[in-house]
Amino acid sequence: MGNPMRIRANASGDVVEVKVLMRHDMETGQRKDAAGAVVPAHFIQTLVAKCNDKVVLDMLMGTSISKDPFLSFKFKGGNKGDKISISWTDNKGDSRTDETTVS
Repeated sequence: MGNPMRIRANASGDVVEVKVLMRHDMETGQRKDAAGAVVPAHFIQTLVAKCNDKVVLDMLMGTSISKDPFLSFKFKGGNKGDKISISWTDNKGDSRTDETTVS
């Protein structure tokens, strides 16, 4: 399981802006270590964001995303006090889910 994500969610009217910082190495599988051996690919493949158990973002990620990815998105229909959960799964089967409340 990866390190905890830092999630912030703020409502302005009926629009909620969510900002997420994920801790992950995001290895492409093309880099070599000091001994010249290829470092195996290890990256986040899927990410799902939910507001009160309703999916508001479903995305696929790949090797072109940088280490410790930052994601920001907005959606309509959220209110202060709603629960936001972010879940990701990587190509090795590791996963992480973290939650926050809209402020």
